[in-house]
Amino acid sequence: MATVYTTPPQRDSWFAPLSIDLLVKVLRTSFFHPFIAWIVPLCFRAQNMFWDAPPMLVSIAWASFISLCWVLGTFNQRLAYGLPREVDLSEEVIVITGGASGLGLLIAEVYGMRGATVAVLDIADAANDGTEAARGVTYYQCDVSDKAQVVRVAAEIERDLGTPTVLINNAAIVVGKRLLDMTLPEIDTSLATNLLAHFYTLHTFLPALARSPVGGTVVTVSSVIGHTGAAQLADYAAAKAGVTALHKSLAAELKTTHPQLRTVLVTPGQLSTPLFYGVQTPNAFLAPVVEPVDVAKAVIAAIDGGRNEAIAMPLYARWIEWYNVLPLGLQAVARRIAGVDVGMRTFVGRKGAARAHGEKEGLIQAF
Repeated sequence: MATVYTTPPQRDSWFAPLSIDLLVKVLRTSFFHPFIAWIVPLCFRAQNMFWDAPPMLVSIAWASFISLCWVLGTFNQRLAYGLPREVDLSEEVIVITGGASGLGLLIAEVYGMRGATVAVLDIADAANDGTEAARGVTYYQCDVSDKAQVVRVAAEIERDLGTPTVLINNAAIVVGKRLLDMTLPEIDTSLATNLLAHFYTLHTFLPALARSPVGGTVVTVSSVIGHTGAAQLADYAAAKAGVTALHKSLAAELKTTHPQLRTVLVTPGQLSTPLFYGVQTPNAFLAPVVEPVDVAKAVIAAIDGGRNEAIAMPLYARWIEWYNVLPLGLQAVARRIAGVDVGMRTFVGRKGAARAHGEKEGLIQAF
């Protein structure tokens, strides 16, 4: 019988905040930044060092190489994704599925506070919660796995708020069971919410985005699990693999049929949200848990910039597609080292998170 955890086990230590992502970020803003690289030869020159001195030549060569890499990186982005569209938040109507908690809630709150028109679609019953109006967010209770509800709410949004210009497909659920332990209704619900809902919302909202005179942006939130698979996540992994393929196919279609529309694919690792509450990353240095605020900042920057983009974090998520290129033996070794197939053993989930939060509040009130 599997162990049941009411709260997730902790592995806090003095070096817990240290990760390879943090080291890379520090290097990118220092040793590998063109501005910093050119400071070195300037400092040498300030010391009256001759231009042909070996340290001067090495520092100039390094600064030139780093500058060239940055220029090529910018050229690569432009070649891959094209020109951005103009974005004026006062004209944007942003639709977010699963926006009542986690990553979706963060994005909705930020855009609401910045004066954009935001519509949140979520199955949770928050219609009587006054905080949505205070944040400038309009809430629509909707089960996105029900195509009829999606069509109905889409008509209400266009009537109440205007023509949608941004669609963020973020809604997801995690069952967290082995395939043989799942019931058929659980499988149907998981695939309908995590995969089919993307088809329903895209089919419903894309015509409106295409009509918009300011263009539009489609944001798809996928997962690295869609590339690797994992024990106790068969349904979720299959759905996220389908979502990634759907997004790439849609982006290829829109380039020729609706070039004014932009697409953003988000492929995060484990997020610190109630969705995966209880899951412990086996290696916090190589595969740190991603904070939703970091993903939200990247998504918002892409939407504000009107760019096509592929967002992947932490660092390993940017290279996850190379995993399938490895020989099968190395893949097996990598899975054992990463612990991808044992991480769900401590899974509690959204309901467990709510229960733990309730217990914590009860203890505070008791004191």
